[in-house]
Amino acid sequence: MWGKSTAAVFLAMPLAALVVGFIALLSGDQRTTTLPLLLMFFVVWVAAMTCTYLFKTGLRAWLWMGGAIIVGFTLLHFLKAAGLLRVGA
Repeated sequence: MWGKSTAAVFLAMPLAALVVGFIALLSGDQRTTTLPLLLMFFVVWVAAMTCTYLFKTGLRAWLWMGGAIIVGFTLLHFLKAAGLLRVGA
């Protein structure tokens, strides 16, 4: 149980930021979708914390969530470096 709880504490926030960040960057008009997405962040964060308890062991929660975070942020970095995603000013 401690493994799942620590995974929820340390990995849920970066995973939620990644999911909401992808949605924000893929939205057409960032000026009108920023506030609703910021409010949606807390819902996604709680859902990510809750989903850690669906794994069989704490090690699986750490590996799957950590792997998803690493892959997601790597993909985000390469998409922004290639110029496919842009942050609207």
